[in-house]
Amino acid sequence: MSTTLAKIAEIEAEMARTQKNKATAHHLGLLKARLAKLRRELITPKGGGGGGTGEGFDVAKTGDARIGFVGFPSVGKSTLLSNLAGVYSEVAAYEFTTLTTVPGVVRYKGAKIQLLDLPGIIEGAKDGKGRGRQVIAVARTCNLILIVLDVLKPLGHKKIIENELEGFGIRLNKQPPNIGFKKKEKGGINLTATCAQSELDTETVKSILAEYKIHNADVTLRSDCTADDLIDVVEGNRVYIPCIYVLNKIDQISLEELDIIYKVPHCVPISAHHRWNFDDLLERIWDYLRLVRIYTKPKGQLPDYTAPVVLPDSRTTVEDFCTKIHKNLIKEFKYALVWGSSVKHNPQKVGKDHVMEDEDVIQIVKK
Repeated sequence: MSTTLAKIAEIEAEMARTQKNKATAHHLGLLKARLAKLRRELITPKGGGGGGTGEGFDVAKTGDARIGFVGFPSVGKSTLLSNLAGVYSEVAAYEFTTLTTVPGVVRYKGAKIQLLDLPGIIEGAKDGKGRGRQVIAVARTCNLILIVLDVLKPLGHKKIIENELEGFGIRLNKQPPNIGFKKKEKGGINLTATCAQSELDTETVKSILAEYKIHNADVTLRSDCTADDLIDVVEGNRVYIPCIYVLNKIDQISLEELDIIYKVPHCVPISAHHRWNFDDLLERIWDYLRLVRIYTKPKGQLPDYTAPVVLPDSRTTVEDFCTKIHKNLIKEFKYALVWGSSVKHNPQKVGKDHVMEDEDVIQIVKK
C-alpha cells in the first residue's frame, strides 16, 4: 500500500515542478494517466485475496433518491441533518456503526428522499486510509451530493473535499466528456477530432492509451477535450453526480456578504441551527435531483395525489413505471390511460413506450 502512495506522491511532485507548455503537454498527459491508474489501484486493491475486507458498511437504498452529506467535522452537518429530517421526516435516526448513520428520510413533494451522512470522507480517504473506501462506495451511489461548508472559511474546505471526491472518480456538476472510444483488434490508434483541440494531439493520445496498453482503438473527440477527459473515458468507472454547496452558519455574517454568496453558482446559504432558508435548500435539492412524479388512478376512482410513484427523469416511460411497481406488471400490461402534459388528449390511450412528464396521472389496463 505504502509503495502505491509513495508512487502517487512522487508523480504529483513531478507534475508540480513541470512547467505547463506545448512541449511538456505530452509528458503531463502521461503522468496524469499513470496517476489515474495508481488511484484506481488504491480504490480497488489488486489481488482480491478474498475474505477479509473488513466489516462491510453498506446502507440499504430506500426511498426514491439518495443524498450524501459531505463536510468537515463541526460545520454543522449533524445539526442540518437532524433539523432537515426532524422538520420533514417520518423516521427516527437509526444507528449503524459510528461510521454511518442514516438520520432519516425526508418527505418532499411526495417523494421519499434518503439523507446519508458520509463521515470520514475527508482525511485522505482516496489514499485508502481509514474506512474511507467503503464510504466512497456509498458516495458513488448517491443521486446528489451536498457539500456542507462553514460560511466563514469555505474555500479551503471546498477545494479539499472536491479533490478527495475527484480522486475517487466522482465528478461534480459535470457532464460525461463527449468522446467516442472504441477498442479494436488491429489498425492502430485512429484519432478524429470534430473541432479544434487545444490540448490533445495524436502523440499525447497515443501515449496516454499506451499507458493503458491500448494500441488499437478509434477515438473521436467531439468537443475541446483535456487529457483528464480522455483518461476518464478510458478508465470508464467515473460517476457524474450533481452537487450543491450548502453554506452553513449564515447567522454570523452581514447582509451584504449574503447577497454576494447568493450569486455563487450551485450555492445555498442556510443556518442549520436557526432553520433559516431550508425551503430554498429543499427546492434546490428538488431541482437537482430531477425527479418525475406520476400519480396513479384506480379505475372509477379519483387519482391518489398523496403517494406518487417517483422516477428519475432519464427513465420515465410507461414501461419504467410498471417495472417500478412490480416486475410482473408489464407482462399483464395491455395499455394505459394517461392524463397530463405529456399527452395531447385527456385521457389518451398509450403503449408502454410513451414517455411521461412530471405530475402525469396514469391508469393501467391489464389484459
